[in-house]
Amino acid sequence: MKKILEYIKSVRGEWFKIVWPSRDSVIRATTMILVFSGLAALFFFVVDSALNMMVGWIF
Repeated sequence: MKKILEYIKSVRGEWFKIVWPSRDSVIRATTMILVFSGLAALFFFVVDSALNMMVGWIF
């Protein structure tokens, strides 16, 4: 039982050391993720379309 209480106290102590990101930081990171995901999707769409046309010409 003593070890469980020590564990809970250490978890509680670590909880107060957490540094949460600011709202602006989260919005900026989310925007960057969405933009780069969109760019990656566009890139793969273009590559897939080009490969599809090349396969269509060959067969």
